[in-house]
Amino acid sequence: MEIYQQAVRLKARPRGFHLITHEIVQAFPQIGTLQSGMCQVFIQHTSAGLTINENADPTVRTDFETFFNKAVPENDPDFEHNDEGPDDMPAHLKSSLLGCSVMIPIHNGRLALGTWQGVYLCEHRDYGGPRNLVLTAWGNPF
Repeated sequence: MEIYQQAVRLKARPRGFHLITHEIVQAFPQIGTLQSGMCQVFIQHTSAGLTINENADPTVRTDFETFFNKAVPENDPDFEHNDEGPDDMPAHLKSSLLGCSVMIPIHNGRLALGTWQGVYLCEHRDYGGPRNLVLTAWGNPF
């Protein structure tokens, strides 16, 4: 079994749901050396998350943003943690709902995502800045 790990810094993005699958694959060519295995993508932040979903129609990503903004609205008077602005606590809650990592099988040197699946960076802050990922892959080499 082989184990690989790579740190990746993503450029700052506006609030919303952004496909990052290509960036993961491009930054982590070691995936191509594994016949079978697993890849974990972990984000080192508490105000952004990761998920896997529809990669073709961009309205899905817009609808995700709409849903999460309705589910966890800004300026809720019951939130105490707002040191960094009205998007602060809602960003933490949204991140916890989605999670900080995704696991993807590796099959024949490729991420075994479905035809219409992609990895999203879920940016919940208006000005979240660059985001750091840790990519870890392990499995059986060719």
